Amino acid sequence: MAEPSAAREVVSVVERGAAPRPGARIRVGALAVSVLRYVVLLVVVAIVVVPVAYAVLGGFRDAPQLAADPVGLPDPWVWTNYTDSLTSASFWMQLRNSGIVAGLSTVVVVLFSALAAFVLARREFPGRELAYTVFTLGLLFPATVAILPLLILVRDLGLLDNPLGLALPEAAFGLPLTIIILRPFFRSVPKELEDAAAIDGCGSLGFFFRILLPLSRPALVTVAVLAIVSSWNQFLLPLVMLSDADNWTLPLGVTNFSTQYTTDTARILAYTTLALIPALAFYLVAERQLVGGLTAGSVKG
Repeated sequence: MAEPSAAREVVSVVERGAAPRPGARIRVGALAVSVLRYVVLLVVVAIVVVPVAYAVLGGFRDAPQLAADPVGLPDPWVWTNYTDSLTSASFWMQLRNSGIVAGLSTVVVVLFSALAAFVLARREFPGRELAYTVFTLGLLFPATVAILPLLILVRDLGLLDNPLGLALPEAAFGLPLTIIILRPFFRSVPKELEDAAAIDGCGSLGFFFRILLPLSRPALVTVAVLAIVSSWNQFLLPLVMLSDADNWTLPLGVTNFSTQYTTDTARILAYTTLALIPALAFYLVAERQLVGGLTAGSVKG
């Protein structure tokens, strides 16, 4: 109730021809900043939610409805677009393939990045910061530049049209960001805890697996969520590595589906919505851990 009273005070003093007090000006300024912040947040929410809502509702319409009124509500509601996709064997096969690739990629990237971040965070050796810089520079290395040599390497290893041949490159591209997130968190664990573990006969690997990883659960959940969502949405690598339709992931399946049903936009929207649900549901379930893990490493240094 302080903001409205401050606004009334400013109005009253202006009507009397006097200048408002500094405290009132500050409160009115804070009110204006708060209102502007909420307006910006509402705009951002609208930008994110409106396309998703349009896709979900568009899947309950048919092509003539979309052509007659692109932004209208379903009338009548058409359920067959979703039921046909859910009863399609190809959809569930692509869902399974995406789950396998995302699971493999996440296990590899979390395990190896945790080991690398542990060494870079808690061990002193010449060139440590240089090695960390090399990892951070990996964020600037686009997959499109490495796609041809990567394809040749995977082919020579006999891993084309293989989930492992797709999961390993995805994990490699996910290592830099994961190490950057885990290193500050590992450094925030007190050195005295490691010394106490060493006195009790716990070696480096024992401290890493028995103490550090359990303490780092929020950060590990964070990087796992990021790895799963990134793998789930990956398009370029599956497009190059997978030629057999039986091994396609959901992004490739959505692209093929949209090509097959070019004129049936409503069915495409329904298929796309179903493809988004697993990753979105996983993100919503782990959202609290994701936010906590991103901020936990900044407390200590």
